[in-house]
Amino acid sequence: MKYIYDTWESIMNHDRSPLKNIPHTNTRHMIMQVLAWMWCIAFSSYFSSMWIFGVTAIAHIIILAAIAVTVATFETARRKPDFFLRNDGYHTTSRSRYIYYNGKRYERDPQDMGGEHE
Repeated sequence: MKYIYDTWESIMNHDRSPLKNIPHTNTRHMIMQVLAWMWCIAFSSYFSSMWIFGVTAIAHIIILAAIAVTVATFETARRKPDFFLRNDGYHTTSRSRYIYYNGKRYERDPQDMGGEHE
């Protein structure tokens, strides 16, 4: 099992693969993208179907987009943790400042920070 992990890391981890010699991280990322597309095309050609290329290309786009959103969220949390808080101190943007009950509108306490766990 360790062999599989080490092999994966030696290829996919840009700090351990030969790409570590390229100083610019964005360039390393772009090279990995090109290699990913190359492998999509190679596998679809092997199976003699462009449908497989379409499926694998879409799958790669979805996975890479999910990774990009996750990395962006983590970087934002690391660099600007206050980004996830509203500037006026109210931290739950989805909670309304009023509720309706039996057709009547009730205002919430302006000092109430909101959220279901406070």
